[in-house]
Amino acid sequence: MHPEPIISLFDGKVNIYLYGLCMAIGIVACFAFLLFTMRYKKFNEISSDAVLFIGIFGTGFGIFSAMLFQAFYNYLANPAAGFTLSGSMTFIGGLIGGVLSFVGVWNLYMFVIRPRTKIKWLNAEMNAGLTDALPFIPVGITIAHAFGRFGCFWAGCCYGKATDAWYGLPCAGNSYSGDVIPVQLFEMFFLLALAAVMAVLYFKFNFNYNFAVYAIAYGVWRFGIEFVRGDFRGEFIGNTLSPSQFWSIAMVLIGVGYVFIQKYLFSRFMKHPERAVAAAETPAEEKEEITETEE
Repeated sequence: MHPEPIISLFDGKVNIYLYGLCMAIGIVACFAFLLFTMRYKKFNEISSDAVLFIGIFGTGFGIFSAMLFQAFYNYLANPAAGFTLSGSMTFIGGLIGGVLSFVGVWNLYMFVIRPRTKIKWLNAEMNAGLTDALPFIPVGITIAHAFGRFGCFWAGCCYGKATDAWYGLPCAGNSYSGDVIPVQLFEMFFLLALAAVMAVLYFKFNFNYNFAVYAIAYGVWRFGIEFVRGDFRGEFIGNTLSPSQFWSIAMVLIGVGYVFIQKYLFSRFMKHPERAVAAAETPAEEKEEITETEE
């Protein structure tokens, strides 16, 4: 555990922490994966730029949303302290804000800006849309989240309950000096495994339901892991559920609903740019042979 700065600049005015470094590496890894996948799936430049730039905005707003949600939970627990953004964050709050802001800006761009702008770069033809990106975006989010949890381990936040088991580690920051359940590491390994499974499903089997897999799998995991968390979980619905457990249930329900939305709605809007490029690159003779074979 390393909660103190690893680099201090300008007489301590600028400090770099392992938590922030892990978070930054995770975000870079996420966007690197998205860029690789879009190139692999033959997204054209305007389609890739839209996903990346709007994704950067969504990431920034998601970080703000994560702090906003945590500040709200802190206020509910202690109204006398007032409502302040302390820098503490909750991932699910960030996920909600990030997803909603991404979808909101995407629709603003597609249905308001593109039809009205005269800037060629903004209204150029797109060979892929959001429905084509949704199957692999959750993989990138999960990668970033895994690195973020590794950062939590070094910062000493999001720790588990005290334990004397062999796997216990002193990773509870200044709140507890003994060994606790290293929930941060457990969740990191879970997220890496989940990202690997979704990547295999997408690249090997052309699976288009990864958003549902992510929402359901992480929702179930997070609901269960909350029972062994030892840090302050916030107050939302009395002492019955933690805020994260409430949102975990919502994630599972959204994941189940997404299966039907993808099957009966989003699948109709997918452009499959890799198929269009492959078809365009197929020689005319091969196309005739394929046609004759089908007949």
